[in-house]
Amino acid sequence: MKRSEKIEVIDQLTEQINSYSHFYLADIADLNAEKSSDLRRMCHKREVKLIVVKNTLLRKALENSEKETESLYDVLKGNTSILFSNTGNVPAKLIKEFSKANKKPVLKGAYVEESTYIGADQLDALVNIKSKEELLADVIALLQSPAKNLISALQSGGSTISGVLKTLEERNA
Repeated sequence: MKRSEKIEVIDQLTEQINSYSHFYLADIADLNAEKSSDLRRMCHKREVKLIVVKNTLLRKALENSEKETESLYDVLKGNTSILFSNTGNVPAKLIKEFSKANKKPVLKGAYVEESTYIGADQLDALVNIKSKEELLADVIALLQSPAKNLISALQSGGSTISGVLKTLEERNA
């Protein structure tokens, strides 16, 4: 690969790293062509972009990116693939589901919600991370709950008061 081609690849990778909110580094070595195609199809269905990269080019792209990714440099050994996603836990769920039957991919590291995660033992934690939309829905539900309780109490209290007033009116009549 010529130097100009390497620079172009680094620039493209840097642009993708900056444009996606989350990315995962995984080892997909030893997957045959069929399994590799299955993984790519699964990624496509879940809107995850899978790219196999050279470690040296990826490191340069990470260094050029706007994100704090220094802790991921140590995992750039052996075969590395990068999975880009705009939803934090989708690649983790994909890796977990696919690796049950195939032993690969193996999580090397991830950049999710402006934090880095290192090692396959972090996969369960990443699967359980809630997306921004899920967190907003939880907050809205929590905020709506007291208001719903207040409205319910006022409505039930209103019918009680009107019943008492009717009873008093009937007695006085």
